Amino acid sequence: MSIEPIGLVTFIVSLICLQLGYQAMAATLVIATLLGSAAAIQIGAANIPPAHVLLGFLAVSTFTRRAETARALAAMRFPEPGFWLICLVIYGVTTGYLMPRLLAGSTQIVPLGTSLEYAATGSTVPLGPVSSNLTQAIYLIGDVTCFVMIVAIASTQAGFSVIAGACVAYVAANVLFALADVATYSTGTQWLMEPIRNATYTMHTDEEVSGMKRIAGSFTEASAFAGQTLVALGFIGTLWVCGRRPILTGALTLASLALVVLSTSSIGLAGTPPTLMILYMTAIMRRGIDFRRPFASAAVLCAPLVVIAVFLALQLNEDAWKPIRDYIDVLIFNKVGSDSAVERGSWNTFALQNFFDSYGLGLGLGTVRASSFPLALLSNVGLPGTIFYVLFAVTAFARRRGVPGTYYSDVRLAARNSCISLILAAAFVGAAVDQGLFFYLIAGLACAEPERNRIAAFSPASMQTRGARI
Repeated sequence: MSIEPIGLVTFIVSLICLQLGYQAMAATLVIATLLGSAAAIQIGAANIPPAHVLLGFLAVSTFTRRAETARALAAMRFPEPGFWLICLVIYGVTTGYLMPRLLAGSTQIVPLGTSLEYAATGSTVPLGPVSSNLTQAIYLIGDVTCFVMIVAIASTQAGFSVIAGACVAYVAANVLFALADVATYSTGTQWLMEPIRNATYTMHTDEEVSGMKRIAGSFTEASAFAGQTLVALGFIGTLWVCGRRPILTGALTLASLALVVLSTSSIGLAGTPPTLMILYMTAIMRRGIDFRRPFASAAVLCAPLVVIAVFLALQLNEDAWKPIRDYIDVLIFNKVGSDSAVERGSWNTFALQNFFDSYGLGLGLGTVRASSFPLALLSNVGLPGTIFYVLFAVTAFARRRGVPGTYYSDVRLAARNSCISLILAAAFVGAAVDQGLFFYLIAGLACAEPERNRIAAFSPASMQTRGARI
């Protein structure tokens, strides 16, 4: 085991945050989830990211406080989202240990991690335990811990505001890391990014497509950056649509949109239209048609017509349309027959077959690699685990909380749209059941209701209790 320089910095920052309070720790955790290519601690070939180190300190800081512990336990009660998420974790961890052993050798798999019994061939191996059975279990346990802690912390007005502000800072930091990635690549100073690119993952940070730098930002590759930037776009774009600090959120929305399109990731290009559609539908529902604001209403209604008009105008201008058409061809249409697309297609084929071979129960959390999140769910945790996840998503994102139009409702709406954007992106490239700490962190923000605690604090029963104490 070795502690990396960035790990030492992480420990120092964590100790400082312990003195400042759990809210400062939570805000720091939000930013740390950006460091997708960093390893604070290396144990053999395993990497422990800075965010997971901070998560441990946040757990200590949160669960030593009675009120926060009570709110975290409440987030895990039936039928709250945390309950279904815990069911998914229990089922996934159990099958991750049992299924590769009970059904050993019965089918061929594309392993998510390293097979513990068979040598790596670059293709399929007989079913058996793999290293990712353990790592995915650890990650998913960390995810549910993060979720319930964020719900607990954000259930207070101060905690909610701190985490919401940290998410805006996350978007800004993501833009800055992307610009730094492009700048260091253009000037040959990539070594400046090495302190946050020290993990043992395979890095694809110096690649080009049609002469354009593939933007990786603080992640290991362009597709990971594009997926997280879609999440950022869904969050900050919703705040902009809702009129929250429009100058700042509008600038970050445009920057995130430009970066995800220019990332040269097919996932970014394919995932942008659905995300923009989510934002447009949010604008329609949030603002609607208000005759007292004719210009704002006209802008919302005419936005699709403006996009279509610009698209047609570009097509009529051959010089302007040709580079755009070539860019789309390279990233989407020509990629269908590429080696990467064929390989990912084979992963999905085997994943679907693994689902049927397991009689719908799944081959265990972390066993199978796929290239689509729904297939990753079905092949790894089967139909029961998929149902648990769907129930989690429905209870977390489909339920209306609070009074529409308020600050808290707007931030929850932004968090919900952000999570849906990530689910849509993962449907294209999701290789595993784990969706990362940031997804569950922002899902916790989408489920927090600080208004409820405020109302409870001023209820007649509460006031009588206070009077009796006085």
